[in-house]
Amino acid sequence: MTEPKIKDDMEVSTVRVQETSSSGVASIKSEYIVPSGEKAAVFVPDVNKNSTTEDDSNVEPPQKRSRKNRRGQNKARPLPFKEDREGRLCPSLVDVGQDQPWPQCANSKCACQHDVAAFLRAKPRDIAPTCYLYSVRGSCPRGLTCRFGSQHLTEDGKNIKKIVEGMDVSSGVVNSLTKELQLKLRKRLYDFSRTEEVISDLEKHRSKQRELKIAANNELRSAKNGAVSARDAEMMDVGEGCDAGEHKPLGPVSDEDIIPVRKEERKKLDWSNKLYLSPLTTVGNLPFRRICRQFGADITCGEMALASSLLQGAPQEWALVKRHHSEEIFGVQLCGSNPNVMTRCAQLLEDQLSLDFVDVNLGCPIELIYQNGAGSGLLRRERMLEAVLRSMNNVLGLPLTVKTRTGVGKNIAHTLAPRFASWGVSLITIHGRSREQRYTRTADWDYIERCAALAGPTPVFGNGDILSHEDHQRVLARCPSVQGVMVGRGALIKPWIFTEIKERRHYDISSSERLDMLRQYANYGLEHWGSDTKGVENTRRFLLEWLSFLYRYIPVGLLERPPQKMNERPPTYRGRDDLETLMASANCADWIKISEMLLGPVPDNYCFLPKHKANSWV
Repeated sequence: MTEPKIKDDMEVSTVRVQETSSSGVASIKSEYIVPSGEKAAVFVPDVNKNSTTEDDSNVEPPQKRSRKNRRGQNKARPLPFKEDREGRLCPSLVDVGQDQPWPQCANSKCACQHDVAAFLRAKPRDIAPTCYLYSVRGSCPRGLTCRFGSQHLTEDGKNIKKIVEGMDVSSGVVNSLTKELQLKLRKRLYDFSRTEEVISDLEKHRSKQRELKIAANNELRSAKNGAVSARDAEMMDVGEGCDAGEHKPLGPVSDEDIIPVRKEERKKLDWSNKLYLSPLTTVGNLPFRRICRQFGADITCGEMALASSLLQGAPQEWALVKRHHSEEIFGVQLCGSNPNVMTRCAQLLEDQLSLDFVDVNLGCPIELIYQNGAGSGLLRRERMLEAVLRSMNNVLGLPLTVKTRTGVGKNIAHTLAPRFASWGVSLITIHGRSREQRYTRTADWDYIERCAALAGPTPVFGNGDILSHEDHQRVLARCPSVQGVMVGRGALIKPWIFTEIKERRHYDISSSERLDMLRQYANYGLEHWGSDTKGVENTRRFLLEWLSFLYRYIPVGLLERPPQKMNERPPTYRGRDDLETLMASANCADWIKISEMLLGPVPDNYCFLPKHKANSWV
């Protein structure tokens, strides 16, 4: 009997699913897939009127570019919004209490506007009738310039303050740069005596190493010139203080004999079984970290900050180290290329900020950072790396941690992992990709386990491709030496991943819940960047940057075989409602529509391109 040429429908369906899975395409239920050649109709919900209108401005996606051009960042993108300085109100008139007289500007050269009535006439229409800052804190510091000001402004533009008993009037944010500190840094008046002592000891140690090396080379050269035996030459090459017949140790000489161990007890943190939110450039801002904390992130870290810029008192860099009181374990990630700058910055942060640890960036692949010898560039300068870590450890009373990639060109993290403990590192986080791989290969968790096994008592966290609680359980079972997991892109795509991991379940979040989450983020953004026009547009910009990752989430209820994998691209599909379809759009124009639902209409000629254009589906 011959086998039938056509299998039954169930068998054919199974074969197709397997083929789809192997090609890196997510398995979405057939009833939600849009047929080939047909576009998913995108609707724009009106949350105020509970109605929908069809969107006719959806444009075709850009033509495919080469993979080389898709990687990296959109460096030539235009600014989405530029504030008109001519109509800016004088700061002295912004926050005037209802019982206070209008003040006179003390700056005779002030170029801002001082006509309050004219400013009110030209001021754009309020975005919403309720001001979040006024609701939660009883006052809005943006006063007259607030885009939600109708709730707390008098007719003549004075600011109403309503302090209710039991209301938390503080912002809950610490680690701000004061004018006094900025002046000290810019005039180089800050006391870095502790750092100078450590650096001086380090220089003495280096000089001693150089002298020992020169002496050993001279002895070897003399031995060769004297035609002595190989055994005698080996004996002459023995380092100072070594017994006869003992080989000279390889690698950098330890400096415990020169720089004594700090007597005071170093602060200790319990790293075990913690979920660590990765320090994310641009998108890992304070409002986003607050969202992740609500979903269960245990450890948070500020965005990568340049040590040299912090020492210069640059406000934009100091904004990256701000901390909200809800962040239970918080650290700052520093990027630098030499021990002088890094050690001074470490002392400054410990003296001035509220921190739990300081992290050193050894993984940034950006070309400018790499060429300056910082980030992943430090992995190719082992002696400089050791000097950086040893000197920072000797000036800090906080735990020192590192986040590194597997290597540059070739894997070298396994050779560094055993040495990190002797250099003073309290925690090692390994991103399972090399600098060259960026995000275009699957994270190598086998190599992470190898490094963790060699690291000895130093705890190791792994990072890469965690998008579900199954991924989390699988890597921990596969890597018994790894003590924790850091989540990066997984948190950008679905911040509730921390809840899923802790509760070991899939969270089929609805589109309305996701919109509420975005609304909460917008409120946090207005609290952080301000509720005036500049603050609203800053909040919108960072919201759009986040949406460039968030749209990649595929709802659990639409998947045939959950969970979603990091490298699986979804076919064109419709959501279970219009809002879910809109949130799945890869079109920047649709992300702007979502932002308008939360932050009002965009200014004229508004243009947005996401900063990150790396193809994370590969």
